[in-house]
Amino acid sequence: MTRNPTIRSLDTPPPSALTPANPGVEASLALAAESLTDPASFERLRRFSPRMGRWIETLQEADLESVRILSRTAQGPVGRRCAIVISKLGNGWFYLFLAALLFARWGWGGARIVLLACVNAGVMHSLYPRLKRRYRRRRPFRVDPELSSLLATLDEHSFPSGHAMTLSAVLAPIVMLWPAMAVPGAMMWLSLAWSRVATAHHYPSDVLAGALLGLGLGYPVSAGILSLW
Repeated sequence: MTRNPTIRSLDTPPPSALTPANPGVEASLALAAESLTDPASFERLRRFSPRMGRWIETLQEADLESVRILSRTAQGPVGRRCAIVISKLGNGWFYLFLAALLFARWGWGGARIVLLACVNAGVMHSLYPRLKRRYRRRRPFRVDPELSSLLATLDEHSFPSGHAMTLSAVLAPIVMLWPAMAVPGAMMWLSLAWSRVATAHHYPSDVLAGALLGLGLGYPVSAGILSLW
């Protein structure tokens, strides 16, 4: 009996590649890929390691899906109004409230905490615009047409969240010198983080990165100044 080997041209894709993909999944992953901070770098990574590229796309899709879920909490009139108001408070009104609270509790002694918070805020405002221009991550409502922005943005890019970054850095010296503010500060930060995602301006990873950067820089800056003061 003669054996008939199966001959396949090198140009013919393997059988697995001929299997049609799920259009819905592919569309979701395509949207997720658009939200990547640097699509060109991601494309090089995907060519080098397809499995890692697919893993990153899946994480991106989970990030985008989280925005879709949280944005639904702001679809009703109450949720929408809360998301808009809290987000606008994060533009600067939160910090005036914190300063007034510190002076009311500590008198002129609160000026030291306010000064530390101002230094941290200045550092964050000089840093996060550079990071946004470096990574150029598109905001969720720019990636998914089904998401709508509830208010005007202050800049074009989303990573990291400048609101979360600044508030985290400002709260660092306040909690260091007034530990009783830990729980109220955490509630303030969580409400701001929710509003930034619910308005479709940020991904959860944006606000998480902002918190890590804000605390990671704000705490040592505050501790260093306090060691000299």
